Amino acid sequence: MREGRLITFEGIDGCGKSTQSEKAADFLRSKRVDVVLTREPGGTKLAERIRSILLENSNYSISYIAELMLYLASRAQHMQEIISPALSSGKWVVSDRFYDSSIAYQGFARGLDPEKVREFSLFVTKGIKPNVTFFIDVSPEIACERISKNGKSLDRLESESIGFFKKIREGYKWLAESEPNRIVEIDGSETIEQVWAQIETVFLDRFPELER
Repeated sequence: MREGRLITFEGIDGCGKSTQSEKAADFLRSKRVDVVLTREPGGTKLAERIRSILLENSNYSISYIAELMLYLASRAQHMQEIISPALSSGKWVVSDRFYDSSIAYQGFARGLDPEKVREFSLFVTKGIKPNVTFFIDVSPEIACERISKNGKSLDRLESESIGFFKKIREGYKWLAESEPNRIVEIDGSETIEQVWAQIETVFLDRFPELER
């Protein structure tokens, strides 16, 4: 049985991480890898309910600490129901967001202590970290342009100011510098296929067993 792996995709809203997560799952399946594709917040019934609370534009406010706690609760359920069982059974998990999002969004953009957010997150994951995290980097200007072209109504976070997204990007840059062996920065300003080519190269370099 192959060893389970956790692969995560991160970046500001509009960076293209969801598309690349799906391409990664398809790529791994083509290599006969048993893959679970999931997302945060979400992935389980309870976590999807929490996702609705976090992302819907509503007439009530959520304090920054309450926001963080909701993300952590969602992640705890996600770990228990999806990620931990999959890894234990030798499956690979590809997740569209994981705890780095909390550090970037709630730590940097909301002004909470990034190290404390990391500590809480690792408590929730019981110390489990991704094997590789792809940080798809684009400027907030490009990301906002992409979001506006989607034609979808904006969720609570997508409605934030461009300054908010600049702080998130700073957080991801800080994370990439602090954990260069885990976090791989990808230029997300290129086409979908060009971005995927960068990611595929990393997959084959980090996991040579995929070429067998």
